[in-house]
Amino acid sequence: MKEIFRVVSQGETFTIPSQKTESGHTYKSNIVLQEIGDRKHSNTYVAALLGNSATCKFYAGDLVAAVLKFSVHEHNGQTYQDVIVDDIISLKNY
Repeated sequence: MKEIFRVVSQGETFTIPSQKTESGHTYKSNIVLQEIGDRKHSNTYVAALLGNSATCKFYAGDLVAAVLKFSVHEHNGQTYQDVIVDDIISLKNY
């Protein structure tokens, strides 16, 4: 999904284990993004920023262009949906 979003909030950045990096860990930060439009009824998503994107700081009210990737996984018989920010660009400078 490619969309312009308003940032609602962003959590702190922390490290998580990763088999995809040489160091064995990567950075993660959770971000809440809301679709542009009627704030009361617009879709809102909690998504994970991973790697270098997680070290960028976004503030409430910032407008960003982002690509969200949706996937599902099963763990202990439960199904969970994951939302990952595949790419994100601040629109402050545009």
